[in-house]
This record gives sequence, C-alpha cells and structure tokens, in this order.
Amino acid sequence: MIARVATLARTLALDMLFPPRCLKCGGETDATGGLCADCWPKITFLTPPHCACCGQPFPYEVGEGALCGACMQGAPNYERARAVFAYGEESRALVLSFKHADATHAAPSYGRWLARAGAELLADAELVVPVPLHRRRLFMRRYNQAALLAHAVGKIADRPVGADVLLRVKATTPHVDMGRLARLRNVAGAFALHPAWKERISGKRILLVDDVYTTGATVGGCAAVLKRGGARAVDVLTLARVVSGT
Repeated sequence: MIARVATLARTLALDMLFPPRCLKCGGETDATGGLCADCWPKITFLTPPHCACCGQPFPYEVGEGALCGACMQGAPNYERARAVFAYGEESRALVLSFKHADATHAAPSYGRWLARAGAELLADAELVVPVPLHRRRLFMRRYNQAALLAHAVGKIADRPVGADVLLRVKATTPHVDMGRLARLRNVAGAFALHPAWKERISGKRILLVDDVYTTGATVGGCAAVLKRGGARAVDVLTLARVVSGT
C-alpha cells in the first residue's frame, strides 16, 4: 500500500513538472502516452467487422469468417493480419514522427495499442518478429521502428521477441507511390532467415510486426521466408494500414 502511494506521488510530481503531451499534436493531455480530446476522434481505429484474413474493414457485418475480395482471389502468405488504425491524412503524422523524427518515446503507448488490436493474434503467438531494416538504412535512422514496436508489444503480452530472426539482405527502394506489382518486384529476394534461428522457429507460430501495412508486399515477403524456414504459421500486426476504397 505504501509503495503504491509512493508511486502515485512520483507520477503526480512528474506530471506537474512535465505535463503529459498528445502523441499527435503535442498539446497537453490527461494521461501520458495518449491523444488529446481534439486528436482522438480524428484517428480511425480499426475494429470488427473486418476480413478474417487481412483485416480490411467491412462497412457492415457480413458474418464470421468472411473474406474480402482480394483474399478470396488469392490467399496471402500469412494467416491473419490486424492493425490499430487506418493510415490516412490525420494518422500519418503519428507514423512519420515515430518512423523518421525520433519519436521513440511513443513506443510503449503504441505497444499497448497493438496489444489490444492484436489480442487474438498474440494469444496464439510463440515468437514476435519485426520486419527488418537494411543495415544502411538502420545506420542512417539509428533505430528500427518495427523492432521498437515488437519489443513493446512483446513485453506487454509476455511473448519472446526475435529481433534478428529476419535479415534485409537487399537495399530496396522506398515504396512511396509504388503500386502492388512494383512493390512485389522491389522486395523480391530482399529478406532472408538468420541461420542461427533456423531450428528455433521450426514449427512455431510467429507474429510479424511492422509500422504500416500498405499492399502487403513487405509482410508477405517476410512471411514467405519464415514459412520456408520452417515456421508453422505467420500472423501480421501493424500500427497502421491503408484501407482500400478510402
């Protein structure tokens, strides 16, 4: 009881010295690691109903296990994909500041969001694996945003994280303005399994973590490598996803 009171007192003191700030606009908020009252309604958080496979949201309930048109035409390399929010004009700032502007302090908050959005995936996951960066891009950026997310959600869900399971062996061109086919060609042969993990992923169900799901080319390439390496199944969890038709 005394310890809890002391912790609360320290938290209140820190909040007085350093007021909690909105992750999007930087304005004051009621709690650390959240969004202010103005920014919260501008973010489209993704909830059911959605495609049972890729997580593409549906405008209305269509029944349990329903698939979107794309997944019915051809199953992706992964089993299930889920995301926290739709990637768009308002949410873009959250992703870009985390990815390019050193807003790494947001990782614990995003980890909590990911844990909620991906609860069903985490329940089955035996290992959490981030999408890797090429060493040159990692050197320039100094951190891998997908690895930060993977460690954050792995800690919350008490799941082991394999930060170096996958290697990015080919420096790919940024996917901005690329269509699906161009993205698929761009990531072909870009990923490899670290030899040290070959035996350890055998028969495992893996949760692959990235910041944004756009066409699925990147996570699909990673999932294919993991399955060829012996993984039993691969699910995908991302902070944001591009929602088709918007």
